[in-house]
Amino acid sequence: MSDIKKAKELRAMDDAALRNRMDELAAEAMKLRFQKATMQLSNPARIVQVRREIARIKTILAERA
Repeated sequence: MSDIKKAKELRAMDDAALRNRMDELAAEAMKLRFQKATMQLSNPARIVQVRREIARIKTILAERA
């Protein structure tokens, strides 16, 4: 699983890289939701971590717009 990046690290990335990262995290979030539904989720806190990083990325992209 990928590591969670801090806002400072995300701000250093360009817009295209941020959108790429957000797409990867969205796919991971979907996988985690399926694992949760089938009772195969090993780390439930990961869902929250992924959602928060997606929110950080959206916030940074909105600031730049």
